Amino acid sequence: MPEYKQFPLADTAEGLTEAEILGWKVQPGDEVTVNQIVVEVETAKAAVELPIPWAGVVTELLVEPGQTVEVGAPILTVDVDPHGAAPASGDAPARPAANGASAAGDAASGEGSDAADGDEMKPLVGYGSKAASTKRRPRKPATGSGGGGANGTAAGANGSAPATQAPPQASSQAPAPAAAQAPATSAAPVSNDPASASNVAGADVPGGYVPLAKPPVRKLAKDLGVDLRSLTGSGDGGVITREDVQQAGEAPAQQAAAPVAPAEAGAREHRVPIKGVRKATAEAMVHSAFTAPHVTEFLTVDVTPMMELRQKLKSHPEFAGVKLTPLAFAAKAVCLAAKRTPEVNSLWDGEAGEIVFKDYVHLGIAAATPRGLVVPKIRDADGMSLPELAGGIEELTTTARDGKTQPADMLNGTFTITNVGVFGVDTGTPIINPGESAILAVGAIRDTPWVVDGELAVRKVMQLSLSFDHRVIDGQQGSQFLADVGALMSDPAMAITF
Repeated sequence: MPEYKQFPLADTAEGLTEAEILGWKVQPGDEVTVNQIVVEVETAKAAVELPIPWAGVVTELLVEPGQTVEVGAPILTVDVDPHGAAPASGDAPARPAANGASAAGDAASGEGSDAADGDEMKPLVGYGSKAASTKRRPRKPATGSGGGGANGTAAGANGSAPATQAPPQASSQAPAPAAAQAPATSAAPVSNDPASASNVAGADVPGGYVPLAKPPVRKLAKDLGVDLRSLTGSGDGGVITREDVQQAGEAPAQQAAAPVAPAEAGAREHRVPIKGVRKATAEAMVHSAFTAPHVTEFLTVDVTPMMELRQKLKSHPEFAGVKLTPLAFAAKAVCLAAKRTPEVNSLWDGEAGEIVFKDYVHLGIAAATPRGLVVPKIRDADGMSLPELAGGIEELTTTARDGKTQPADMLNGTFTITNVGVFGVDTGTPIINPGESAILAVGAIRDTPWVVDGELAVRKVMQLSLSFDHRVIDGQQGSQFLADVGALMSDPAMAITF
């Protein structure tokens, strides 16, 4: 007899609460095997492919691509016993509810028929029993690309309600306020203030169409009771003249033309729901900016010797096939300088009342991707050589731009570098990533007049900026670290002294 199981959206070991369905790898009727990839989802960190823990036949896809689903909600139905005995006449197999409310509850609480059968879905990361209090109310489906979809997403993420009680939605049944019931075509009154912007431009504005007319003509129209929007201007460029108003005032009211309908609000706007990587980045940056007291210092560096060394190393066998960039030199400089100023590689733990010093460097490299800014990490970067760092950065950024960075690769960083120079920008004041104490911005390298041994010369010059958490790092420590990084990039031979 067929046995149906619902596959819930898993927490991919990140503590996430929701994900967007990007695309299905299977369709109803397809046979699947254990750990076969069935769906690609976008979390707040990256795009992730999820395997299924059972073998069987897909019977139903419960979520459409583009929809956002909460962790634990069912997204797929599978018949795990498609070749079982046929049901007796008149006995139809019980199908799970399409909305998945019951299955979602079972998945969240760890109870239900699957748990009773001992199927704990151990092959998947992040599965297991969860407290019943984590059950959430069903999310409202998105209604399109407009603001309604975004609002629905936000509403679905707030709070929870008992599954057995559906609170009455009084607000949806209450009569609309009088203001909301006013005709949509009602136009805003025309201002007679000569300083008002609406007296100057005849264009679509949030309140409606404002015709072209000078302030004295507007006053005359008000005195005669003429609606300027009902007139077609005879002046240059369609400007309404005094004669136009006087003729309209003398004509019978019933012969006046109908008012011009106002332009549709938002006709030249479009909205994008706040979700995925963009939502996670915004929350993290706001939390960091208003939690850690930021200080930013700047340093301008002559990197001509570094660029000359880079050119020499390109022909070295150890760098064959390696894309050696100034960012790789900056990464190496950060790892060396952090040994002399370990505070930049530490963490403020307010709850424990401790500063946690890290004896390793998990170096984050900020990468711009089509889905937004992500910061994958190079693990134990302090133990890597320059060619290893260069290769690691190239692989990391390529994977990030392809949207294939795994969530685990973006966790537990200790220091971050953001390369704003790749966009032609000189410097900036970067915001520290949560869980870290400092971030370095590397600017563009430019040919600049520079004084060398008392003589003016054209040199390769770049700017560095370091933002740090003043709770952990004092000005002396931040300045020392930035100076060390600058010295190593200005003269790479200094590395032998570190």
